[in-house]
Amino acid sequence: MKPLLRPRALVPGDLVVIASLSGPLHAEYEPDLEQAVGVLERMGFRVRRAPLLEVGRRRWWSAARPEEIAEEFNGLLRDPEVRAIVAHDGGQTVFGYLDLIDFRAVAADPKPILGLSDISLLHLALYARTGLVGFHTDVATPGIGGSWQRAPAARRTELEKLYATLLTGTEAIGTLPTGPAWECWRPGRTEGRLIGGVINRVTLVQATPFALPLDAFDGAVLFWEEAGVPASHLWTYLHVLRHAGILDRISGMVVGVPHEIAGLGESPSLREIVLDVLGDRAIPILANADFGHAGPNLPMPLGVRAGLDAGERTLTLLEPAVVRG
Repeated sequence: MKPLLRPRALVPGDLVVIASLSGPLHAEYEPDLEQAVGVLERMGFRVRRAPLLEVGRRRWWSAARPEEIAEEFNGLLRDPEVRAIVAHDGGQTVFGYLDLIDFRAVAADPKPILGLSDISLLHLALYARTGLVGFHTDVATPGIGGSWQRAPAARRTELEKLYATLLTGTEAIGTLPTGPAWECWRPGRTEGRLIGGVINRVTLVQATPFALPLDAFDGAVLFWEEAGVPASHLWTYLHVLRHAGILDRISGMVVGVPHEIAGLGESPSLREIVLDVLGDRAIPILANADFGHAGPNLPMPLGVRAGLDAGERTLTLLEPAVVRG
């Protein structure tokens, strides 16, 4: 596994670009995108929209052809003025351009790439190929400009401070804010590197040349979430990870908030599904933690060491995601 590659910490006035790394921008969400721009500006950054982030621009389910998205993405990676890239939304496109990414540019000038859903595939592939910390966070439009704006004012303030610290702070964030809905499914404590994302991408990337080596999961804390699939798919994805030997290597698991999962109820519940697949693997499991498609999302920096105490329902980031420039 590559050594962990942390981006340089952002400073006030740095340029953050919002880009269409997967799905298109629909006209009705333009106000949400403007809200996201305002939030990032309040954090002290300059904000620019990448050219493909344009209402009405689309190709099938994507913002553009995979080759066009890759070209724009690589341009942002190579541009020394750009200090962070925030995905506008998720989608179904990243698999189409993984093999077009300029990984040398990532290694030469590592930058935070923020997002979830399809963007978690970018995090996983970049971590596997370069060691880059993955910033599993809310995307710009439905997240920062959407679900954040529907949250209570105190929660919005907390999230803004947390994300700003994630991008600018060179000390460990420490214990993340615990929500009242967090659940302990199996007690215990562990420490390990956070690895994860939306579970279908965690599973599918392992069938590509961009797979994480199995030893990357040794002692890791696997975090995952999912949206818009039947409950049976979750059971299947977890079994794929079992067959791959990944569930035998991890030291703990953090499950996010499921979103629009058909077939979940009293039986099977998500807890039953997870415990059924894990069997007698006695690892701590924290569940219903505040990340996932429903948002707002606590940051889950892929590759960063975390301390998990499922019994106390706490997750602690033990090291920073960025380094002093």
